[in-house]
Formats: sequence, C-alpha cells, structure tokens
Amino acid sequence: MTTKELLVKAKNAKAQLNLVPVEQINEALYAMADALVRNTDKILKENNKDIENSRSNISPVMIDRLSLSKERIGGMAQGVRDVAMLPSPVGKVLARVERPGGLVIEKTSVALGVVAIIYESRPNVTSDAAALALKSGNVCVLRCGKEAHASAKAIVEALGDGLESIGLSRDFVLLVEDTTRQSSTELMTADGYVDLLIPRGGKGLITACVENATVPCIQTGTGICHIYVDNSADIEMALKIIENAKTSRPSVCNAEEVLVVGEGIADEFLPKLKTLLVDNRTENPVELRLDKNAIKIIDGTPAGENDFDTEFLDYILAVKIVRDVDEAIEHINTHSTGHSEAIITSDPIAAEKFTKSIDSSSVYVNASTRFTDGGEFGLGCEMGISTQKLHARGPMGLQELNTYKYIIKGNGNIR
Repeated sequence: MTTKELLVKAKNAKAQLNLVPVEQINEALYAMADALVRNTDKILKENNKDIENSRSNISPVMIDRLSLSKERIGGMAQGVRDVAMLPSPVGKVLARVERPGGLVIEKTSVALGVVAIIYESRPNVTSDAAALALKSGNVCVLRCGKEAHASAKAIVEALGDGLESIGLSRDFVLLVEDTTRQSSTELMTADGYVDLLIPRGGKGLITACVENATVPCIQTGTGICHIYVDNSADIEMALKIIENAKTSRPSVCNAEEVLVVGEGIADEFLPKLKTLLVDNRTENPVELRLDKNAIKIIDGTPAGENDFDTEFLDYILAVKIVRDVDEAIEHINTHSTGHSEAIITSDPIAAEKFTKSIDSSSVYVNASTRFTDGGEFGLGCEMGISTQKLHARGPMGLQELNTYKYIIKGNGNIR
C-alpha cells in the first residue's frame, strides 16, 4: 500500500472513530493490551531480526533502545491499560457561556483527527502512540525507521487484532510500509490528510520536519538536559541523582548530558563524581568531557567546541564549572534545547531563582531529569516531549492530542 493510499484510509477512518463511544474505546484498549501479550513470541522474533540487521550500524546503547524483551512488552501492554483507565478528554466542556439572547456557547474538547508520528528505533513508541491516539479520539499513522520496522509491524498487527476482536476497524492504527525518506516527506506535506505531525527522534529528523512540514508540526525530543550542582548542594544527594540521570538509560532524551557545578563545591565534589562514574564502573564508565577549570581538578577529556551543544545519548558527560546560580542559569539557557533541567541545592532562594529563570519544559529541584516521562507524570504514557511552547509543552498526553471547537445551542436565534 502506498503512503497516499494509507492516508486516504486514515481520513476515512477518522469519520468512523468520531462516533465510537468512550466505553468501546476503553474495551478496545484492553483488548489491544491483551493482544500484545498474546503475541509476545511473534513480536520478539521480529525484534530479533531488527537487532541482527542493525547490529553493525548502530551503537550498543542504541541497540538497547531498539531491543524488546518479554518484560518490556509486558510494560508496553500495561501502558496501554493505564491509558484506558484515564478519563477521556473528548467532549469535555472547557468553558460555558449563556448569552443574553439565549444562546448557550460551549467550548468543547475534540480530537485533532489524524495524528502522524515519525519515529526512529524505539518499538515501544508504536503502542504508546496508538493507545494515546485512540483514547483521545484520533486515528494514528505511524512511520518508524527501518531499524525497527519489523518490530513495529508485528506490534501494529497485534494492536489491529485487538481492535478487530471487539468489532472496530484496524484502520484506526496504521503503519506506513515505506521506510525511505519519501514517505516522511509525504507525511510532512499531507495537507488535508494529516492534522498533526509529531517527529520523535534525533536533531536531524526534528529539524527536517520543522523546516519542511506544511502540516502542523510539534517540535519534540532533542534533550540536552542539564543538572546544576549548587554551592549549597548535599553532595551525596547530588551524586545519587547524577548517577541515575546519566547512567540509568543514557540513550533516552531525558538523560543528563551536561553537568554544571558551582565553583565553591567543585574541589570536593568532582573527585567523588569521577570515582562514582568512572573509576568504580567496570562496565560502561562515563567519559567526562571537562572545561578548562574542571580539568584542573580531575582527569578527563578536554571539552571540545561542541560538547556543550551535543545530545550524546551515550556514556558521555560534559562538565562545566560556574561561579554561582546566576552563571549556571545563563549557561543553561544559552545551550539548552528546552527539554529538562535540574538544580541540586539546599538554598530555597537559589531554587526559586532557578525555577523562575530556566526556560525549559520541565524544571526540577533535587530530582533526576529522568522523570520527564508521560507515565511518571501520570499521563499513562506519552506521544513525545514537546520542547516548544505552542500548542503543547513537555510530555504530551491525552489533552495535548485534542483541540477544541465551539458548540452553540439556540432556539431559533437570529442576529
């Protein structure tokens, strides 16, 4: 099936989905989750094909991002069930006005229509996006990278089985068959067919969509996430948070990429950091890329010109020493991609200044940036992390996949 033919199917399915009651949508989501679990062996078989085909082309960290397991598929299924348990945003009256002439005007939440997602090598995005789109009343068009296509196809087939088992159309969740750039371009320019395009991936993909899309597009994903260790920080707390933010899963967009350290604490803190992240790690020691002041305190790689503007997605951490919270804020706002930033501090004044001054979608005090996630925010799962300000910001859940329209009720009113 060509991409254009698939988009026609999606547009036709949109009209059908508008009339499906939320109770049946929830039933479908539970059926889709059960189908994922039931098809675990088939999905893993296809995922193994993807891994073998990609092993020589992508890094071990990115292989982890591509890899599925029985436990991960179980987690995907639970994510779908979690979405089913959330209240539907569709039809919610956001505001109601009764006019003097008798008109009742209701600002009502409605689905966008057809939501297209271009993503790369994370198969779990397939079920997350499908669940959120369906629960928010949208038809979902998925276009994954070639590295994950066999996995995504098996997942979509399982989700389709779940839909079909309760009498709903498989066309509510569609996968683009073409993995060349041509299909991405077709989605970017599918005026009249795609109501919202969401790119999930690296800087190149997001830039291409933002620059070339003629359909509405959300800028998501790239995460040059910073943690600032303030001069007043609890050192043991800071070490624990940084270890989690950098090493728990470095291939994801909410992982820490840059560490900013106050000069008043650097002499004591940085040697302990090196011991924790480098010397004591027999597997995957972190490469520290140090600015001119940090390298005077500990050994590491001198930071290059671009290291404070790079999303490494690997066991690499750029380190900069600053005078105080004001200089930290200046540095972060200069180099951040607007994703997630954190301050580790015991000073409430510094914390307040940081949260008010940092211009990112998620700002933390004494917590890891790894919490920037739809599930952790109580959204069930997420369609992506929006790093722009219109129309959505931060983890995109159900409400962010709705727009609104005005429904006006009268009784023969004329103007």
